Amino acid sequence: MAAVITLPAQTSLKLNPEKNKIYRFKSISEQNVSQTVNGVEQTTNSTSTTVFSLKMLDATSDFLVMEVRFDTINTKTNAMGKVSNINSANEGNMASEEPADVMSAVMNRLCKNALFVKMDLTGKVIEIVNYRMLSEMVLKDTALITGMAAPVLKTQIVSTVSMDGLKPMIETFTYNLPGKEVKNGDGWELLSPVNSGGMELEVKSNYVLQGLNGNLAEITSESSIKAAANAKPLNYGGANITYDNILGLGKSEMNIDAQNGLMKNSKSKMHITGVLSVSVQGMNMQIPMVIDSQSDVLAL
Repeated sequence: MAAVITLPAQTSLKLNPEKNKIYRFKSISEQNVSQTVNGVEQTTNSTSTTVFSLKMLDATSDFLVMEVRFDTINTKTNAMGKVSNINSANEGNMASEEPADVMSAVMNRLCKNALFVKMDLTGKVIEIVNYRMLSEMVLKDTALITGMAAPVLKTQIVSTVSMDGLKPMIETFTYNLPGKEVKNGDGWELLSPVNSGGMELEVKSNYVLQGLNGNLAEITSESSIKAAANAKPLNYGGANITYDNILGLGKSEMNIDAQNGLMKNSKSKMHITGVLSVSVQGMNMQIPMVIDSQSDVLAL
């Protein structure tokens, strides 16, 4: 009698949402940044909540066209005892002397406008089709920003609504799939450029399918973070800041709906260290920095 060979079951893990159905997600993240300036430790703590939704409008064999919306974005920051609250639900004021009012205006505009996005089957953003129109709407009136914080704010706003800033905001919810069939124990690697506070970073993530629980694919990942090759220095108010030696590690656990490729829930942590090299008015300064963050995503 011929031997019977049992092949491991395979699961197709690719983005496959139902057409015209709206899917909503909530992300809650916490970040602690510690910097040592002239021997004095300075800490900044922030908590951010984002509600995100997407709707698949059309699909081909290679990509999907999605309507993406940031429904709300709320970030509360405590920087050395100074508390600020950026809330997209507030219209804010571009001419305000309070940076939080200015950034609330930016987030309010971003959340009022849909993004039309091409994604491949892994959830990676190929193109934001209406990017130019969106950025013009968000960036209008930035000339009204004045005061000592104006140079920093303008740089931060441009970075936030740049293509490199918006893509990772979207991919946080979508980009974690192999885009093909895999079996238990199989792994895949994804590379993501990330813009963090203007720093151009590169995140390499290695994913493993641990198993299936009904329709849920249980996935783990480990990530390495470093400054992107040829990363541009930051420039804030005449200060030139390089960050070539930034390094970090991250770990995540997530459950993905194997039928549509969308996240049901995830938990992740990240630890980044490095030294910022600051050059201003002929003076050079080294600022050690540590960033610890964690985030949870939940389908609503």
